[in-house]
Amino acid sequence: MDKFNTLTGVAAPLPIMNVDTDMIIPKQYLKTIQRTGLGKGLFSEMRYREDGSENPDFVLNLPAYRGAKILVAGDNFGCGSSREHAPWALLDYGLRCVISTSFADIFYNNCFKNGILPIKVTQAELDKLMDDAQRGANATLTIDLERQEIRGPDGGVVTFEIDPFRKHCLLNGLDDIGLTMQKADRIDAYEKSAAASRPWA
Repeated sequence: MDKFNTLTGVAAPLPIMNVDTDMIIPKQYLKTIQRTGLGKGLFSEMRYREDGSENPDFVLNLPAYRGAKILVAGDNFGCGSSREHAPWALLDYGLRCVISTSFADIFYNNCFKNGILPIKVTQAELDKLMDDAQRGANATLTIDLERQEIRGPDGGVVTFEIDPFRKHCLLNGLDDIGLTMQKADRIDAYEKSAAASRPWA
């Protein structure tokens, strides 16, 4: 997966609590096991009208937020079913970071495995970041993973906590497969040793 170090981009405000995975990517998009192409279905029930046209009131359809890379969301983001398609859809759309006061555990873990940084902040910090995000095209935030900082458009800084191992994986672009491949030499050596000691296996 792509490395995550410093991300600067427009932050879109989504001040809705309990956004579940069905809202993030509705069930009709779950037929595929491909990680690409799901961005079109992201928040589709809010982004589109019944006739398929865009809902002009939804935040990601507003001109200022069409290229958003960061989402500032309400409490308990990613609750509901444990579909990995949810972070796939966010990533395919172009969102690399979600900021909230809390996340559902499975969604939170899936984000890290797919190169998305979920950041937990306090309610007061979220209120400030939500206010920053509501500035439209001026709603630019910088996420510095190495320093564990969120820098706002007015120079304000919010620090955040992250598990050191997860931070290491994001900084180095290591998903589960990447972590395994770091041990490729040891795996090969074991396979050769096993084949020599048990030729009948």
